[in-house]
Amino acid sequence: MKMVRLGGSVILALFMLFMGSQKFGASNPVFSYLAANSGIELFEPVIRTATGVAEIVAALLLLAGVFAGKFRGLGALLSLGVIGGAIVFHLTPWLGINAPVAFAEGGGYEFSPMLFGMAVVFGALSAVLTVIDREHLPLIGKA
Repeated sequence: MKMVRLGGSVILALFMLFMGSQKFGASNPVFSYLAANSGIELFEPVIRTATGVAEIVAALLLLAGVFAGKFRGLGALLSLGVIGGAIVFHLTPWLGINAPVAFAEGGGYEFSPMLFGMAVVFGALSAVLTVIDREHLPLIGKA
């Protein structure tokens, strides 16, 4: 179980750092597409930036949990919340399972189900780590 906690935390933290870093800088195809399809301009850049910050905070908590286990459960729970939100949006008509992964030359988007697949896999890993470390979560465990 210790190797699942350690390995899973590091893998999830690296994934969250990678995905979070994609949210800063230039416009992001996912959030631009969401803003265009929903009519909610807040998706780009406000929600994009907030999501990136949450992903990086989750990654830092997971990495801190490698040294001080009490942070790991909170990082896993935050990851589960962010990834759960991504899965929900993938299941709406605003985004869809076949989501934009890049801006196409000449305008438009390039689509792939890759982001949804990654969200499902890493969402499951987040859920497993949250359950394993639930004793460190105040409202769920015995902390």
